[in-house]
This record gives sequence, structure tokens and C-alpha cells, in this order.
Amino acid sequence: MDRWRGRVALVTGASVGIGAAVAKELVRHGMKVMGCARDVEKIQKLAAECQSAGHSGVLVPFKCDLSNEEEILSMFAAIKEQHKGVDVCINNAGLAHAEPLLSGKTSGWKNMMDVNILGLSICTREAYQSMKERNVDDGHIININSMSGHRVTPNADVHFYSATKYAVTALTEGLRQELREANTHIRATSISPGLVATEFAQRLYNPDKAAAAYTKIKCLEAIDVADSVTYVLSAPPHVQIGDVQMRPVEQVL
Repeated sequence: MDRWRGRVALVTGASVGIGAAVAKELVRHGMKVMGCARDVEKIQKLAAECQSAGHSGVLVPFKCDLSNEEEILSMFAAIKEQHKGVDVCINNAGLAHAEPLLSGKTSGWKNMMDVNILGLSICTREAYQSMKERNVDDGHIININSMSGHRVTPNADVHFYSATKYAVTALTEGLRQELREANTHIRATSISPGLVATEFAQRLYNPDKAAAAYTKIKCLEAIDVADSVTYVLSAPPHVQIGDVQMRPVEQVL
């Protein structure tokens, strides 16, 4: 990770869970991390924790709703003005609503599409343009995907969510192909974890059902996914890791 020291990384959804763990690890490795989320106060608290821990990097909080393109573009403009641009983009922000295909609310489907697909795609485009205009040829775009982007589980509550993650799988491979056509060495990677003990299930279900989901087996921890991010970034420049699939040992599907 030494070559990334002092470089700028954007981490979306950095207030809790996987995003917070990734942001903290990148700061620990000396990167300037732009952490964005709707709840900016949690990122401010995390930034203070990183500073108190003596990490060599810095975490800069940005308030941004990834379902709003204007806010995304304003954030990238601010990053350009204050820090020149983005060298690494970690598209972590994502959400799920329990909205089955046969009875779900259109508003829930739309919100998942806006954040999980369009927000990710807008950040990817803007990050690439930021790298291109500064002649950054060794950047990296990492999409935090899901095992739900590779198989459909028999759970109606997450079928639409799974469709958005299948889209992320396709978008990552499409991005890799377009980067090759552009004759750049910028890399694209998808990291697909299975069940991770975060606030994800608590937001999807009621607290009791969420707790049950996390106690059946030994789940992945957010730091496990963060370690995968640093592993991917640490790969030699000629190595492109396309997709990291990871799940708890005890997880069946």
C-alpha cells in the first residue's frame, strides 16, 4: 500500500459498516480519504477517531445523498477544488428494501436503483473523468458488490436487491472492457461478500429478525471486506483482480 500513501480515495457510504471500515483502513495506510454519506456526523466522529489513533492519513467528511446526481456532482467539484481529484473510488454505498417482485412498492425499487446502480455509475464516471483530466493512469475503481450479484436466494424480500447487484456485476465487467478500449491502466474490481455483520439487516428487517440473521452463523465482519480492499489495491500494477467472492464458512447459499 506504500504507493497509495498521500493519494486521494473516495469512499461512498462511509458512515457505518463496510464503508466506515474501509475508510479507516485507507486512512491508516496514509491515504487522503473523502468519505461521503447522508449522515455526515458519523463520518466526522470517525475522522476524529482516526486522528486520535495517530493514523498517517486523513478522513475528510462529505455530506452526499447518492440518489441525487446534483449532490454527487457538487461533491466531485469540491474534491477537485480542495484536493485536485480522485485516484481511487470505492463504490460502497448500497441499500435494500423488503419489496418483493409481486407486491413491492415502486418507490422502494426506484430507491434501490438510484443508489445501487445509478449512484454507483455516476461516481464511476466522475472518478474516471477526474483521473483522465489529471493523466492518472494507475487509478482504481472498486465496487462493493454482493454474493447476491451472483446467485438468487429463495427470499422474496431481496429479489429486487439481487437484481441491482447483478447489475453491478455487469457494470464492473463492462467498465473493465471500456478501460481497456481507452488504453488506460486504471483497474476495475468487484468485491462480493456474503453475509456481513453490519447495520444492513437491521435496516432491511425489524431488530429481532436482523439479530436472528446474524446469530445463526459466524458472519463476516466489516474489517474482513476492508482487508479485501487493501489486498486488491496492493496487487502489482500489472495484475487486475476482477472479482473477489467471499462468504462465511458456514453460509450455505
